[in-house]
Amino acid sequence: MDSRYQPQQIEEKWYKYWEEGGYFIPKIEKAKKPYVIVIPPPNVTGILHMGHALNNTLQDILIRFRRMQGFPTLWLPGTDHAGIATQNVVERELSKRGLKKEDLGRERFLEQLWKWKEEHGATIIKQLKRLGCSCDWTRERFTMDEKLSEAVKEVFVRLYEEGLIYQGDYIVNWCPRCQTALSDEEVEHREVEGKLYYIKYPLKSSPEGEKVEFLVIATTRPETMLGDTAIAVHPQDRRYKRLAGSKAILPLVNREIVIVEDRMVDPEFGTGAVKVTPYHDPDDFMLAQRHRIEGVLIMTPQGKMSENTGRYAGLDRFACRERVVEDLKKEGLLVKVEPYQHSVGHCYRCETVIEPYLSRQWFVRMKPLAKKGIEVVREGRIKFYPSRWKKV
Repeated sequence: MDSRYQPQQIEEKWYKYWEEGGYFIPKIEKAKKPYVIVIPPPNVTGILHMGHALNNTLQDILIRFRRMQGFPTLWLPGTDHAGIATQNVVERELSKRGLKKEDLGRERFLEQLWKWKEEHGATIIKQLKRLGCSCDWTRERFTMDEKLSEAVKEVFVRLYEEGLIYQGDYIVNWCPRCQTALSDEEVEHREVEGKLYYIKYPLKSSPEGEKVEFLVIATTRPETMLGDTAIAVHPQDRRYKRLAGSKAILPLVNREIVIVEDRMVDPEFGTGAVKVTPYHDPDDFMLAQRHRIEGVLIMTPQGKMSENTGRYAGLDRFACRERVVEDLKKEGLLVKVEPYQHSVGHCYRCETVIEPYLSRQWFVRMKPLAKKGIEVVREGRIKFYPSRWKKV
């Protein structure tokens, strides 16, 4: 016997023996309760990492344990198309050849995506086998397989007909580079050295007997002021109590905007009075809904200023920021600029700064679905280990 373990000589030999013997293929026995795990499908965007190695090892332990206990045991393998992530990887490969997806057109670009899947999907399967994963490879699936795609459409239509899927306009995390909405989990927040800009908002009329001519409002994103439709103050902030219900004039745009009271406002931030940009900030969107205030969409999905911004239309959002600051200075409306460290969301795929953006999206009405999920946990039909995760 060798004094050292030789994985190359042992692992491939025995895995081949197991696979050829069909030991991972369950025999259906109706009298016996089956034990099944569907693999959390790894993305076809690259190769496996340590996290995959850990979670697949744990699954393999459970599968082999149940198999040896005599259960008809199935570990269903597969890979995930990873939509935008795969697109991003393939686009990077194209850029090395000086090409963009637009240069290829839809059909040829899709061919490139499938080619990537064939090459890298196979690599991932080989890696799972080298780990010793005892999956039933005769049942291997890919999330874009025709039957799986049909199942997705079927479920989508069913949920839509039951009123559980609906379309609506809502603030989403939008990546101007990837041209897609991101979930909160897909946004990476990073502390950045930014700036806080203090801007004068002229009042339409001063409170009776006073000579207050403007409100000073602080913002980290001055370009979004072009989409302001209100100013908000906290209802218990005595500094602004007399201004509630009155109107101000939006600088550079000369649009009348209303001053409202809302408990969402943090009196400690900036001057305690905040600008409200309903279509470009999630908190502002909710505030505007409460007060029935409309918004203005001031950007395109590409992160450029829209035609609603007049002379700024067509500018990149960050170029517009510089232009807006210059114009505020010229008109004597910029009070001061301070260094300000704050958290900014970035796309986890391409690291582009995320834009909160009003977009028409499909949503799932979760409350009735969550209710059923909660019931089976409370009844003990689904168990969590450790049990503290039940509450979470």
